[in-house]
Amino acid sequence: MEKSRSGVLKESRNRGIAAGAAATATLVAGLTLGAYVAIVPAIPTVILGWKWWKHRLENGIRF
Repeated sequence: MEKSRSGVLKESRNRGIAAGAAATATLVAGLTLGAYVAIVPAIPTVILGWKWWKHRLENGIRF
């Protein structure tokens, strides 16, 4: 069963919040612990960001 448009937008918003939180955590780790340590949290940040963009593209969501 397909999701309604509002359900898709809600899922996109949740994915965007997760990607933004991961990016913030990566930035904080980079500033406090150093750039080399920030590489570790940067990997999940890239993955979450990619999944969010992919979800938006597949569902035709624009900015």
